[in-house]
Amino acid sequence: MKLPNLDEARKRTNNKVDYIYLDEHYDQNTFKGQKYFLRTYGCQMNVHDGEEIAARLESLGFTPTDKLEDADIVILNTCAIRENAHDKLYGFLGRCKHAKKDNKDLIIGICGCMAQEESVVKELMEKHPYVDIVFGTHNIHELQDLILKRSNKQDINVYSCEGEVYENISYKRDSNIKAWVNIQYGCDKFCTYCIVPYTRGKQRSRKSSEIIKEVENLVKEGYKEVTLLGQNVNAYGKDLEGELNFAGLLKEVSKTNIPRIRFVTSHPWDFTDEMIETIATCPNIMPYIHLPLQSGSSRILKLMGRRYTKEEYLKLFNKIKETIPNCAVTTDIIVGFPNETEEDFNETLDVVNTCKYDSAFTFIFSPRKGTPAAKMSDEVTMATKEERLHKLNELVNSYSLQANQKYVGQTVPVLIEGISEKDPNKVFGYTDTMKLVNISNAQDKIGKIIDVTITDAKSFSLDGEIK
Repeated sequence: MKLPNLDEARKRTNNKVDYIYLDEHYDQNTFKGQKYFLRTYGCQMNVHDGEEIAARLESLGFTPTDKLEDADIVILNTCAIRENAHDKLYGFLGRCKHAKKDNKDLIIGICGCMAQEESVVKELMEKHPYVDIVFGTHNIHELQDLILKRSNKQDINVYSCEGEVYENISYKRDSNIKAWVNIQYGCDKFCTYCIVPYTRGKQRSRKSSEIIKEVENLVKEGYKEVTLLGQNVNAYGKDLEGELNFAGLLKEVSKTNIPRIRFVTSHPWDFTDEMIETIATCPNIMPYIHLPLQSGSSRILKLMGRRYTKEEYLKLFNKIKETIPNCAVTTDIIVGFPNETEEDFNETLDVVNTCKYDSAFTFIFSPRKGTPAAKMSDEVTMATKEERLHKLNELVNSYSLQANQKYVGQTVPVLIEGISEKDPNKVFGYTDTMKLVNISNAQDKIGKIIDVTITDAKSFSLDGEIK
């Protein structure tokens, strides 16, 4: 049994990274006729992990099902960023427990970021003995062997120390139009509120040659868009001697001629002038940047360990807008960090009023056990935090609507991705600036980048038509 040790996470930032090329072969008849149920919570990295997990299950012969009661194996791919992620998992585990009463052979597995939390693993062992398999973010590659060698007791296999980057990974991608491409894993920033360095480990960059090879293969398969993925993408290469920096990687990916390139998520501390110039000059790098603010108060930013001030953030924002005038910028904002004053909160509102973000993901601070911020005293009431969040959301949504209204009457390129879930007579797609567009009677355009005239704007989407 291998359990994570969160106390060691900060000591591992200089460990050597091994690059391992997988060459795996499994008998697809082993579980032929059996079905898997996979549920993923959380960020884009978790979603991409889910694509790997699905491919690994299907390499053993499992086929997917959306019905829990039809499953022979259930895998819950978890998130640890906010407290409600824990609540969602434990709520769904209750359903899994009942399903196992009806099917004693049902295998229940838990993986992802929550599996890397020592307290969670101990709770699973003590309070949820019907869970069969627990594995972490560092050893997804062992899933097939865990299933094949499973004992009749709980199999806990969570690496506390990362150190490898695996190549030749197979994915069952959710789309044949756009794809996630990992460029690095983990993070070395250690923001005081963030659990990611503990659950995902230190930063480990993939070699640029492998990234380019993956994108080139996606181009051959007809993909129209890639999103370069990492916990802090613009720190790419800093852990590898002689490797490209992120701007250099963007240029090389641009040369593959994939029609659209995006990336998430960036840290303002690592955003360079060279990056901005590269985005401005490479036409297939989309003019859309997610630039997390977290707080507009320099005092709070220092407590968060964010490494920049309000003034430095605004200087970067203005430089982006001056160099890439049509660039859409979105952000993340945390409300109610320990002992956030009304003045601190007003500083955040001031930045929002200055930047007029296209949209923002806003959250009330959620303490994560094992992080420094979780130990900070806090005298701000939840009622005050909720009031601030409501006020912030009203402001953010007003600017989102303003930003969208500017598109009415314009004809813009849209990558059509699929049928709208709300209206089967409509398709949806995204502009180069990541605006969601709903279009009538264009089912034959799925998978294509087409010109669409915007006819109406809402806070969170646009309506358009093909002329």
